[in-house]
Amino acid sequence: MTTSRREALILGAAGLAAAAAGFMLGPLLTGGNESESALKAARFPDLAGKPRAMAEWRGRVLLINFWATWCAPCREEIPLLMQAATKYRNSGLEIVGIAVDNSIKVGEYARKMDISYPILLAEAEGLEFMRKLGNSAGGLPYTVIVDRQGAVAERKLGAYKGLELEHALASFLRS
Repeated sequence: MTTSRREALILGAAGLAAAAAGFMLGPLLTGGNESESALKAARFPDLAGKPRAMAEWRGRVLLINFWATWCAPCREEIPLLMQAATKYRNSGLEIVGIAVDNSIKVGEYARKMDISYPILLAEAEGLEFMRKLGNSAGGLPYTVIVDRQGAVAERKLGAYKGLELEHALASFLRS
């Protein structure tokens, strides 16, 4: 095979690989726009019934934690989130819990645990919001970290454990 034919085949293969990668990764990479639009538009009532908007916390590192009272891993994760909320509040972190659950049960549980960060009540509507933020499986707990500019920077399905949360927040809290 001549050099020019070999080069043409290599370039053709590289072009096909790039096209395939674009086809596969394109929806994932452009999903940020849907996530950011969903964040800007999201409004849920807090435990007192006051409507709260996600945009209220823009300029801070925002950790949004989707949870439910019936979810054992969610309940196990809450004390860790409370510690982080206290420890990093002055560093620009805001934690917001979004309960995908019955408002009465959530209110009772939040009072019992004395949860130190805002809890919003999304009930079933929270499932759709969670999906827009990248949780197509709909599992709980689900956490989204939003950077100071309002962009979704990290997503995690499942509970944080030990120092894992501190490591996830470290780079966002430095800036």
